[in-house]
Amino acid sequence: MIDLKSKKYGIISLGCDKNRVDIEKLLAIIKANGCEITDEATGAQVLVINTCAFLNEARKEAVDTVLEFSSLKSKNLEKIVVTGCLPQKYVAETFPALIEADVFLGTDDYDRFFEAIEQAYCGERVNFVGTGSHGFNCERLITTPAHYAYLKIADGCNNRCTYCLIPKIRGKYVSYQMEQLLKEAVGLGDIAELILVAQDVTRYGLDLYGQKKLVEILKKLTKLVNINSVRLLYCYPDMIDDGLIAEIRDNPKIVKYLDIPLQHSEDRLLKLMNRPAGREEYLALFERLRKEIPDISIRSTFIAGFPTETEDDIEGLVDFLKRARLDNCGFFAYSREPDTAAYKLQGQIPYSEKKKRVKKLYEVQKSISFKKLQGLVGKKIKVLCDGIDYDRYCFVGRAYFQAPEIDGKVYFNAYSAVQGEYVEVLVEDSDAYDLYGRTEDYDL
Repeated sequence: MIDLKSKKYGIISLGCDKNRVDIEKLLAIIKANGCEITDEATGAQVLVINTCAFLNEARKEAVDTVLEFSSLKSKNLEKIVVTGCLPQKYVAETFPALIEADVFLGTDDYDRFFEAIEQAYCGERVNFVGTGSHGFNCERLITTPAHYAYLKIADGCNNRCTYCLIPKIRGKYVSYQMEQLLKEAVGLGDIAELILVAQDVTRYGLDLYGQKKLVEILKKLTKLVNINSVRLLYCYPDMIDDGLIAEIRDNPKIVKYLDIPLQHSEDRLLKLMNRPAGREEYLALFERLRKEIPDISIRSTFIAGFPTETEDDIEGLVDFLKRARLDNCGFFAYSREPDTAAYKLQGQIPYSEKKKRVKKLYEVQKSISFKKLQGLVGKKIKVLCDGIDYDRYCFVGRAYFQAPEIDGKVYFNAYSAVQGEYVEVLVEDSDAYDLYGRTEDYDL
């Protein structure tokens, strides 16, 4: 029998923060079995590649990563394990074709990890996709900086957007038990910022308890002594109600920040996308949020080049962005994905035109974001120190309106700053994404 504890295990995680949480739970399983985990993928004997399959580009990246690291099999690498969304949705295609990989596990099969590895060392290629127990695991080995972490409160999605594969990959929306999530949050240790994620955090509890429970779990999480603040990502606009708005406004431990994916502004296209509400409802929501929570920061994401989208639709979205005055936005070219309703729509738009529209939208938002950040020059802001940027020879951190990895940063000079602690920074300059400054006592 192979001694699996003698092997070094490496991890490459692709895709979103929800994927990150999944792989952190697998890392905890590996560690609990007494195995060594290496930060250097090139030094691993067993390499796990956690994949995304949301878009064709993500699937290509996953396959390319497997092919790239398969070259190490002539050196120390012995087995490649492919996990996550790609095998979950496409194992029938990838298992026979991607022979460089030895083990395939889906999104709920991590409990069979060592069984699969042992079988692979016996000379078999292993497909265990869909054979796991779907059990919830509270234990995690954090891969983010120690002072912030993600908490995935649900999986799957019930929002049948016509462009999206997530329900076909992850299945129906499933909320996790509140008691399990609280136990998981406690186990994370001292956290300056806990970031709640799901495909739709605002729907939390509906399937499990028969009513929305996001406000309740927010109250309980913010009472934990090890959690300093909580940030919300991926809130659906039609699910933001009076109770949630009041909790964000009145609870000092909730970051005054919302990520609300809209995907477009024009009613005709929103209907084709099967998205909730429409242009005027969205603008009314922003007005309401800013009235109730004056310092609220709002970001969103939009798709350009959806089938039948016209130049007038793009101009309508440009006008919407100017009226909405969002703090930050992400823009993506529509990806025509097989097995989605939008795949069959007439009026598909050439890729070059989609990229052109994305660029135009970014330029519009860049101007809006620049004006907002320029308004902070000369002011003092509270910044969570994320560490040192050695390329810039300064500290780097984030203000409350900046989520990790998706928004800008604050670069600042200081005599000293501690990762995970807050400092007051005097803003001296900005561009469209980042702020630059110093602590008041720093002598130039």
